[in-house]
Formats: sequence, structure tokens, C-alpha cells
Amino acid sequence: PYDHTPKKWKNLSEVYAQCKMSIIEPENFEEAVKDEAWGKAKTEEILMIEKNFTWELVDRPSSKPIVGVKWIFKIKLNLDGSIQKHKARLVAKGYTQKPGIDFNETFAPVARLDTIRTLIALSAQKGWKLWQLDVKSAFLNGVLEEEVYVDQPDGFVVKGDEDKVYRLRKALYGLKQAPRSWYSEIDTYLSQCGFHKSPSEATLYVRTKE
Repeated sequence: PYDHTPKKWKNLSEVYAQCKMSIIEPENFEEAVKDEAWGKAKTEEILMIEKNFTWELVDRPSSKPIVGVKWIFKIKLNLDGSIQKHKARLVAKGYTQKPGIDFNETFAPVARLDTIRTLIALSAQKGWKLWQLDVKSAFLNGVLEEEVYVDQPDGFVVKGDEDKVYRLRKALYGLKQAPRSWYSEIDTYLSQCGFHKSPSEATLYVRTKE
């Protein structure tokens, strides 16, 4: 008999078996050193941070606390279970930050589910087009108001300047204020583009076409 199963589909057991063989995520920096793919992923992360002018190397301050950093390693998979990308993310140890010293405000609004449902329903009713966008390394674009210093990351300590630290111009993932800094940045950008924020929904912006 003819097999009507779409060719792009696979049995769940096959996908699970492939994932089980493929996913080997390092738990720390030392484990990641053994695989060149993770070395490339770390370099890409550092290049992204530097491209965004996220930090500057400075002398270690005597009166300011230094926030530690660590590497997080994740494997992104395709729908068929094959490896799409090795992703290394440098995150700050935000749990060591002290309120009033390393950060002040941390709250950042998130979109409410009923708002999203309403927009989808209106789009279906009125024939509007919908686009879904993703901002790559979004939190790295949030400008910091506070004076925050972090250690140099493992594997990327500048030779001859081992005792120096980075002063952050923009946020790193893991910082307490990172979500708020990003929201402030995107709020300013959308306002400059002519969008108006809803008085009842802080994540809903509207621009009227003339």
C-alpha cells in the first residue's frame, strides 16, 4: 500500500535517538575546550559583544565590586533533530549583584497573552499581514545607567592586561537590569520611528499611516 506519510516527517523514536546521540553540551569552560566547534562559538559571541561596543577594558577599580562572568553552552537543533548551531553565551553572574550599588530598577514589561490573541484575531478579521521578528542578542543593545564592571572571560583574557576588567557600556545577559535596559532601548527606538505606546499595554505600539 502507498505510504501517505509526508517525506519531511520522521518517527518520533528516530528523532529522539538522533537527538540523544547529538546533544553533548559542555557544563563548563574546561569541557568546551576539547571541541573546536565550541571555540568557534565563543569567538562569535565575543565578536558580537565587541561589535555592539558593549564594554571597554579598564584598570581594576579599588572601590567598585566586580561581577563575575561564565560561559553557557547550548546546541540548537533542526526540526529533524540534526545540529543547527553550537551557541556559546557569555553571561554575568547577576546573583552576586547588590541592589543600590550594581543596579537600581529591574522591572521590564512583557506582552500579555490576551493582547497577542487580540492582535491575531483582528489580523484574521481584517486581512492584516503579520510578521514575527527576532532581535539577535537583544540584551547586548541595552545601554546601562549604572557603573558595572565584569571580569575578563575565560579563554579571552588579554595578554599583558590580565589584572584589568571590563566596564560595561551595555548590558550582558544575566545582569539584573538587562531586561529593563533592553526595554528602554527598544521603547526609545520605536518612539523615534513614530510609534505610540498604548496607555494600558506597555508592550503594544501603534503607528497610524497617513
